Amino acid sequence: MEDPRVRKLAKYMIHEAVQLQKGEKILIEVHGQAKEMARALIEESYAAGGNPYFHQFDYDLEGVVMRGASPEHMAGIAKYELDRMRDMDAYVDIRVFDNIYKWKSIPEEQAEIYRKYYWGPLHLSERCQNTKWVVTHFPNSGAAQLFNMSTWDYEDFYFRAALVDYTKMGKAMAPLRDMLLKTDKVHITGPGTDLTFSIKGIGCTSSYGQKNIPDGEVTSCPVRESINGVLTYNVPSPYDGLMFENIKLTFRDGKIVEAECPHYTDRLNKILDVDEGARYIGEFSFGVNPELTVPVGDILFDEKMAGSFHFTPGNCYETSDNGNHSALHWDLICQQLPEYGGGEISLDGRLIRKDGRFVVPELECLNPENLK
Repeated sequence: MEDPRVRKLAKYMIHEAVQLQKGEKILIEVHGQAKEMARALIEESYAAGGNPYFHQFDYDLEGVVMRGASPEHMAGIAKYELDRMRDMDAYVDIRVFDNIYKWKSIPEEQAEIYRKYYWGPLHLSERCQNTKWVVTHFPNSGAAQLFNMSTWDYEDFYFRAALVDYTKMGKAMAPLRDMLLKTDKVHITGPGTDLTFSIKGIGCTSSYGQKNIPDGEVTSCPVRESINGVLTYNVPSPYDGLMFENIKLTFRDGKIVEAECPHYTDRLNKILDVDEGARYIGEFSFGVNPELTVPVGDILFDEKMAGSFHFTPGNCYETSDNGNHSALHWDLICQQLPEYGGGEISLDGRLIRKDGRFVVPELECLNPENLK
């Protein structure tokens, strides 16, 4: 028997997130196993009058391909998939992780080839820029184990966060979006953090269920060369099969000139050396999802945490374009609630958020108790 929450989410993703229209082509991809969700998405695509195309990936077999691929071969794989992606109007990706460390043993140079010649061109460029898209990480027992939850508890957690009232959230985001559009200088402080930058003239968007599920972020981007200071991230972040913790970045005129973290400093710097744009920032966002307050080790969830912000090395988005382009887009996150050390964010000298809570009247609608 189908879980009614699966059907509700599938309806939302097809009819609201990508707003599939009659005659449009949609590519539905599943990384891992999520047959019930895939079936519901295909059926809802037909119900909308669309033409669904389906493709399933296996993480283990993707890893085998990654291990042996030359740059030329990986670019050839990307070209094959780029042709298909360019033919699509919409895209849905369901990612199901049973082990986030599957690719831990893949050599660094092979992971770099994958990012540079496959993931960057296919997803950061073509998919993000030219299709209506939405991505989610669907629950399973492997993810529940990672988050130290029972499978049932994790499913409840996931659906609560994924099916928040996005209409209410979108309306509450409007004052912050308007404020960011008028802002020049941003100043962020906290434990191990004292960072300044400008967002003057850069666009700003509110994300409330159109791109990522769960959703809940208000996004801008620094002027590329305006960033100076130091930023210490306190939320663990998985990448290339490793879990990076307490990453500390030092910026000079926009560029990451020093990068360090316990255990994996060399690997961190190799990731940031994939191309020139990887050492510059492509996104600055506030997280506001009221059902997400505790890090769980999954970027798609953690970047939306109420009380958090993320500051992303790598590629920028078209909607907040600072001219930085890269095969990397790594949403590194800092949680500023008091139990994580607190912190402050000021816009043009005005304190707007302290210890993870918005403290000016026009933004209090974004605090968790007002979004539930």
